[in-house]
Amino acid sequence: MSYPSNYSACEHSVRFLVGIFLILLFGCEQYSTSAANISRKDILDSLFDGYDAWISPSFDKTSLRYSGRPVIDIIQLYILSIDSIRDTNMDYAMSFYFRQRWIDERLRYNESHGIDVIELDTKIMENIWVPDVYFVNEKQATMHDVTVPNKMMYLYPNGLVLYSARISGVFSCMMNLQKYPLDRQICSLRLESYAHSAKNLVVRWKSPAVEFSPTLQLPQFEIEKNHPSICDTLYMGINYSCILLDIHLRRNHGYYITQIYVPSALVVVLSWVNFWLTVDAVPARISLGLLTVLTTTTQSTSFFSNLQKVSYIKALDVWLAMCMLFVFAALLEFAYVNVTYRVTNRRKSIQDLPMFIHKNGDARFDSIFSKDETEEKSNKIPHQTQNQHCGNKRTGVLGSLYSKEREKARNIDRISRIAFPVTFLVFNIVYWCVYFLWEPTHEPKTS
Repeated sequence: MSYPSNYSACEHSVRFLVGIFLILLFGCEQYSTSAANISRKDILDSLFDGYDAWISPSFDKTSLRYSGRPVIDIIQLYILSIDSIRDTNMDYAMSFYFRQRWIDERLRYNESHGIDVIELDTKIMENIWVPDVYFVNEKQATMHDVTVPNKMMYLYPNGLVLYSARISGVFSCMMNLQKYPLDRQICSLRLESYAHSAKNLVVRWKSPAVEFSPTLQLPQFEIEKNHPSICDTLYMGINYSCILLDIHLRRNHGYYITQIYVPSALVVVLSWVNFWLTVDAVPARISLGLLTVLTTTTQSTSFFSNLQKVSYIKALDVWLAMCMLFVFAALLEFAYVNVTYRVTNRRKSIQDLPMFIHKNGDARFDSIFSKDETEEKSNKIPHQTQNQHCGNKRTGVLGSLYSKEREKARNIDRISRIAFPVTFLVFNIVYWCVYFLWEPTHEPKTS
């Protein structure tokens, strides 16, 4: 009977000790959390005590002399979207996260407090020195501030500063449009330090230099690759650090084939219908010829209004010029055939006119001749018969000549039915081979 009582007392003792242990453990956690919160505030107060955001970390904080070590600013871009690439203005719009990291010795703190990173509020970021990196080819840019400023800054125990901001801007892109719209373009993004020379600030790319959002899509282009590089530059004898990002783009052809090449080629084919109409169908052939010429002119004007005015010849210029040439040549072919046919027809009408007058004249005189003149007229019948025989012979010769000239006009149409399509086919083979295989040399980039 004593064993159960001893067992019950032991059980109560164990429960009591476990409860005390849990109370102590929970209290320690609360104490450590409170200590961490206090130390985080104390760390920030100690860091900002005597910190001057106007002075670069490359200067000694006590003597304000150059320490001999430039600040290395490592940059990376996370591209969210490339909204539009405009040929008229030669620029592109892009939205991205602009990420920087550098070492600021003045922001070191003791890691023994158990704080791995300090996340700063946007209001405190103004008290931290930030590299003065700017975009050289920027036309217009903004930093997002809805609902709060879209930027962040982390501080690490070794003095590492991680800074990120969301930026949207329009950047210039000098394009080479010699192969437009079968072209490839290189759009660049150039970053430099505005006021600090390479002695105080060095800008370099992180590896990888660029990351693209999985949802990134371009309506008219495809991104082939990107090429980061270094472009340190001398200004007024002072070396400034610079980095360059080249984004290689290939234009999609589907829109231009369906909206430009196929319609203009169909207009050229439509102009060949003229060769299958008869020579006598003058109104129809004139209307069809003028319609195709005006349609090609309207297409050219519409396409070129959305392009930058450049001094060199583009691939689209060659195509539309040749389409205009084929359409205009078809109209000239009809003019030549029509003139040949009409001249021959006019000559036949003029030479048949005396016979027509002679026949009509005899009929009138027969109606007014008196009886006394009948014998005299009958004596002239053999002579008139001889004249009619000569006239019929001359009419047969003219009819044969008329038939030959009419056949000549028809033969021109028959030749054109083959010559025009074959020539246009040869032009297409040469055009597509040249502009798919030839790559123009890009002019050197200028700032």
